[in-house]
Amino acid sequence: MKLKNIIYGMMCVVTLGSCSDKMEYHEYNNYDEDFVKLNFGNVGGLITNIYLSMDVDFGNYSGAILGSATDEAEYAYSGNQIEDFYNGSWSPSNAKSSMWTSCYEGIANCNLYLEKFTGLTFPELALNSDYAQQMFRYTNYQYEVRFLRAYFYFNLVRQYGDVPFSDHILTAEESNTLSRRPAQEIFDYIIAECDDIKDKIIVDYSKLGDMALPSSPAETGRANRKTVLALKARAALYAASPLFNPTDNKDLWYRAAKANKEILDDSNGFAEKAKLLVEDYSSLWSKDNYNDATSELIFLRRATTTTNSFEGYNFPVGLENCKGGNCPTQTLVDAYEMKDTGLRPDELDNYDPTNPYYTNRDPRFYLTIAKNGDEKWPNWNTVPLQTYQGGLNAEPLSGGTPTGYYLKKYCQTAVDLRAGTASKTYHSWITFRFGEFYLNYAEAVYKYLGSPYATDSEFTTSAVDAIKVVRTRAEMPGFPQGMTNDAFWKKYQNERMVELAFEGHRFWDVRRWKEGDKHFKNIVEMKITKNGDDTYTYERKVKERSWDDKMYFFPIPQSEKSKNPNLEQNPGW
Repeated sequence: MKLKNIIYGMMCVVTLGSCSDKMEYHEYNNYDEDFVKLNFGNVGGLITNIYLSMDVDFGNYSGAILGSATDEAEYAYSGNQIEDFYNGSWSPSNAKSSMWTSCYEGIANCNLYLEKFTGLTFPELALNSDYAQQMFRYTNYQYEVRFLRAYFYFNLVRQYGDVPFSDHILTAEESNTLSRRPAQEIFDYIIAECDDIKDKIIVDYSKLGDMALPSSPAETGRANRKTVLALKARAALYAASPLFNPTDNKDLWYRAAKANKEILDDSNGFAEKAKLLVEDYSSLWSKDNYNDATSELIFLRRATTTTNSFEGYNFPVGLENCKGGNCPTQTLVDAYEMKDTGLRPDELDNYDPTNPYYTNRDPRFYLTIAKNGDEKWPNWNTVPLQTYQGGLNAEPLSGGTPTGYYLKKYCQTAVDLRAGTASKTYHSWITFRFGEFYLNYAEAVYKYLGSPYATDSEFTTSAVDAIKVVRTRAEMPGFPQGMTNDAFWKKYQNERMVELAFEGHRFWDVRRWKEGDKHFKNIVEMKITKNGDDTYTYERKVKERSWDDKMYFFPIPQSEKSKNPNLEQNPGW
C-alpha cells in the first residue's frame, strides 16, 4: 500500500506535564511504505500527520467559530455559513462539517500504522548512539496512535451518534458497505482502549531520563497518560448523558464519575487545595500558555507559525484591519454572576433589565468579553470602545457588533493589525484542561448519587465541593447549602457556560443534555444608545433562531450515503 502526500505543516500538538515545547517539526512529501520504514524520522513524520486530523476552532466557518451557532455568540456578518446551523439551510447535502472525512482519514491512517509500521527494529541503525532512545520513542508511537484512533471515534460519535467502526485496514468494498454501530458500543470501545493503554503510554515526555534523545530536547507535544485519562473521562460523561443514555442508567453515571475522579486523583487533584488550576485564568489562552499554564493544561494544539487571523476576525470593527466577528451575546453576559452574592443579575430582588450590571461581576466576565467603554482593547487602541449605536465600533458600521460586545478570549491583545506596525503571534487551542474535569466530575457524581451534597466511601468529594475548586480560582463564592436538585442543576449549567466559554463545549453540552429547545431557540442582544447627557440607555432585543430536535445529531453527508447504501440517515434528516 502506498502512502501519498503525507504532509504536516500548520499545526502541532502540545501535551503539558511540566515545562514543554512544541512538537519537533519536519516536512515530508510523497513517500511510500518502504520510505516510511527507512528510519525513525520518517515514521515520526507519519505519526505527526495523524495528529493533524485533530480538531481546532479558530474560525472554521469563514471566521465564525462554533460558539456563534449557540447562545454564546452571534457572528457580526449576515450570510455567514455559521447561520446554516439555525436558519433551516442545514441538510445532508449541506452537512456543515468535514469531521466525517477528517476523522475517518485519521482512523484509516491509524489502522495503517498499527498494521504496517509496528514491530520494526531498524537494524541498520543499531550502531547509532541514540538507537535505544529512538527505539523507546518508536515503541511508544503505537500507544499514541491508539489514543488518536479513539479520539477520532469520540468526535464522530459525539457528532453523529451511531457510526461505522473498523480497527483494521479496509478494502474499498468494505469501506462502502459498513453499517453504523450503536453509539454505546463506540463509547465502550473508546473507554476500553484508554484503559488498555493508560499504563503503557509515556507518562511525561519531559521526564524521560536516560531515554531522552541526547541530540535534542525531549518532545512533549504528544499524547501522554493524562491525555488518555482525559479522553476516557470525557467519553464516559458523554456516554452517560441523556442524548446517549435515555433511560438514565446509573451504571453509566457511575462509570463517568469514576473516570473523572481517576484523572483528578492521578494528579492529586483533590489534594493540597487543588493546585492543578492556574491562578491567572487568562493565562490559559495566552500566547505562552504552553509555558504559563502547564499545571492546568493537559493537551492543546499550538500553531507552528505565527498568525494574526483570529484577531483580524474578532478585534472590534472601526480599528484598522479589524472585522468584528464572533460577538458574545447578552445571554452569555447574563450568566456571569455578581461577585459578592454569587447570584446572576436576574436573580437579584431588585433586578432591572435595563441595567447591564457591569460592575462587581464574576472576574471571568472582564477577561472574556469586551464591553462598551473598555479601555485598551486591544492594547494599541487609544480610544475606549464605543459599542453604542453610531459609535466608533458599532452598528451601522458593517461588522459592527449586533450584541453590544466583542470577544476577548483567545484574542491576543498585543497583536497589532495596523499597517506598518502589524504583528503576529502563536495561538494554542485547548483540547483538555483540568478545569473541565472538576466540572465533569461534579455532574457525574451528582447524577450518580442523586444529590449535589452527597458523598460515599468511593466518592468522598461532593459535586458542590468539586465546583468550589473552580469557583475559588475565579474568586467567586461556592454554591450555597440547601439547594434543591433543580436549583443545583441550573446553577451547574451556568457555571459550565461561564468557565468553558468559547472553548468549544457549549455546542455539544446542550446537545448531550437534550436541552436544545431550552437554550438555542433564541439569543438576547443588547442595543446601547448614548444620550445627550453622556448616559446610556440599554435595551434588550430577543433574536429568534430555529431549532429542531433532529439537530441533536449532524446529518450523515449525502456524499457518504451515495457511496455506501448501508448508511442509515439520522432521524429527521
